[in-house]
Amino acid sequence: MNPEPQTPHTREAFYRRDRRSVGMARDFTRAALADWRVGPRADDVLLCVSELATNALLHGVPPGRGFRLRLALHPDGVLRTEVHDSGPGELRYGDMSPESEGGRGLLLVTLLADKWGAGEREPGKVVWCEFEVRG
Repeated sequence: MNPEPQTPHTREAFYRRDRRSVGMARDFTRAALADWRVGPRADDVLLCVSELATNALLHGVPPGRGFRLRLALHPDGVLRTEVHDSGPGELRYGDMSPESEGGRGLLLVTLLADKWGAGEREPGKVVWCEFEVRG
């Protein structure tokens, strides 16, 4: 008899296009990480969720719409975060000059996450990152 494949623990939330949504997404993530007892990488995960949510609000969410945050903790100890938006647009690194006030979000995600990427969805895109949280 084959055992049933284990499915990940998941949490999802939808946020409107509102500046308060980034903090709400961070709080939602913090609560999930506490429930799942994710400790050592929690700060990295929270920072990446903040960056991806901010990017969605600034560049990917049309007026009157919102974004979806999905967290999935897989049985193998990999935590995947996804931010789904409904807007057009490509991912770009911003201006990396010292005088620039922005544009470093994806650089931070690249440095902190074990993997990250983006894909198309209809409408919009999904940007994801993964963290090895148990090992």
